Amino acid sequence: MCGICGFVGNQRVKREDILEEMMEAIRHRGPDDSGSWIRGDAALGFRRLSIIDLENGAQPMENEAEDKVLVFNGEIYNYRELREELTGAGHVFVTRSDTEVLIHGYEEWGEEMLGRLRGMFAFVIWDVEKRELFAVRDFFGVKPLHYARIGGNLVFASEIKSILRFPGYEKRLNEEALEQYLSFQYSALEETFFKGIYRLQPGTFLRWRVGDGAPEIQTYFEPSLVPREDKREEEWTEDVDRAMKDSAGAHSIADVEIGVFLSGGVDSGLIASEFEGKKAYTVGFGQEGGKYNEMFWARRTAEECHLEHQGRQIREQEFWEAVPRVLYYMDEPLGDASAVALYFLAGEASKEVKVVVSGEGADELFGGYRIYCEPEALRLYQRLPLKLRKLLARLAEHLPDWKGKHFLIRGSKSVEERFIGNANIFSYKERRELLRTPTAASSPRNFLRKDYWRSWGMPDADRMQDIDLRHWLPGDILQKADRMSMAHSLEVRVPFLDRNVFALARRLPSVMKQKDATTKYILRKAAARHLDIDTSDRPKLGFPVPIRHWMCSEEGEGRLREAFAGEAARLYFRRERLEALLEEHLQKRRDNSRKLWTVFCFCVWYSIFFEKGRYR
Repeated sequence: MCGICGFVGNQRVKREDILEEMMEAIRHRGPDDSGSWIRGDAALGFRRLSIIDLENGAQPMENEAEDKVLVFNGEIYNYRELREELTGAGHVFVTRSDTEVLIHGYEEWGEEMLGRLRGMFAFVIWDVEKRELFAVRDFFGVKPLHYARIGGNLVFASEIKSILRFPGYEKRLNEEALEQYLSFQYSALEETFFKGIYRLQPGTFLRWRVGDGAPEIQTYFEPSLVPREDKREEEWTEDVDRAMKDSAGAHSIADVEIGVFLSGGVDSGLIASEFEGKKAYTVGFGQEGGKYNEMFWARRTAEECHLEHQGRQIREQEFWEAVPRVLYYMDEPLGDASAVALYFLAGEASKEVKVVVSGEGADELFGGYRIYCEPEALRLYQRLPLKLRKLLARLAEHLPDWKGKHFLIRGSKSVEERFIGNANIFSYKERRELLRTPTAASSPRNFLRKDYWRSWGMPDADRMQDIDLRHWLPGDILQKADRMSMAHSLEVRVPFLDRNVFALARRLPSVMKQKDATTKYILRKAAARHLDIDTSDRPKLGFPVPIRHWMCSEEGEGRLREAFAGEAARLYFRRERLEALLEEHLQKRRDNSRKLWTVFCFCVWYSIFFEKGRYR
């Protein structure tokens, strides 16, 4: 695992100094070694976290003819098979690294190489003769890659903070990104919160020749679902079990020790039962056994899997103190409090290992979110005439909160109207009322229109899962996993997000994912072969964080009030509305914790990157 950065184009002055600055900004991604390559139109930089072929594998890496050079962040799990194939085709290897497979593979197959790769990756190849840059991001977006056109240069990096070091970039806030963030809780656009800086989307590659205008971007992979009811339950169970065992083995390839992130649930439990390491790590909040602490269940699973377990309780004060560090490493605002928990978890693991495996992606591939059960719960009610349901919803909206109110409201809406992903913080109307100057940003429904159009005719639960695969997974889940682990120079591997596993999971019919109120039905059946029933059947908790309560403490209230009195709140929000949301929450009239947290994170992030304030 590494950090990559660089630029190609007409920049000729102080290239060594500029590249060194860019590399220094992402030192945390690779503290073991660094390297640079500066020649002609290109300057490429690399920070290394040594995992495979510790003695060799240095980057940037050239081919034999020295007409192509590569920088690479990630792991290729089938590199040995590819190396054997390429050797048979006449290529000569001088290292044991997966990096060298990429550069020879590109020589042999060009962009067709991408269909042969199994792994997580973001890499850039500079073709000296063509003066052309080729950049790629992996299938699901496990590894990040950002780019910007600055002057006559194309600048790229694993993290935005590296691009900010490039001279000539004028730092400006992307207000449209802010408006969409208020609904989605993560940076949802291709253009980031920094105007002119873009993320390369999952499953795409970029080409740019020196002197060209906008780069050419093509999609080579889409995580589309194709449900098939062509197998019995026993066959699906066997196939899932076999696929996960194979993936866990592939993700264990390393020349260093590997640990596992462990909650008390089925996802990490199944990974723990299959992987070859010895150490497991968990964090929790509050007293063990409480709703915000899975330490007891994680310890039980570790004992069952014969693992050494390390756990840590996170106190409220250290939680609040960590928020600015978390948002600095995130690069962009993220209104997901579990990122703070993941920051502490990665910190604990990094004290002993360089690599961990984790359960990200299981919910998106196997249908693990409880909201996916909603279509079945609404099925009978939605047989009523739409006009009647709309009338009942309007009546319910004017009544105090009561059990069933949201059922009536959501039952009056189509899946396109009610579901934008696992977070739906501020509605289109609410966010426009909150913002001092609303932008021309589309409504969440319009933003997702093309995605919903692609899944037309599929069951509603599958359509919701498709939205999460395309947006929630890379925008929230994988973004925080990469940034929080790399903040501690730790590599996180995600065996569920394996191409072979997805090839199976995409064919699962809804009944194999949600059955009655059970989520991840077939995955639980497979896990029951390895784990006791308490673990394989445990309901999903995620990474529960007690922000609802901590916002009401003296310290929590003080931190929110301080943020809401700052420059970001003054410039972008109607502060009287923020005050009303906070008072309503403090007086326990309504749980506004997620809305407050989303705005709070933006305000803190803004202070870090746009002010010379207390967080710098």
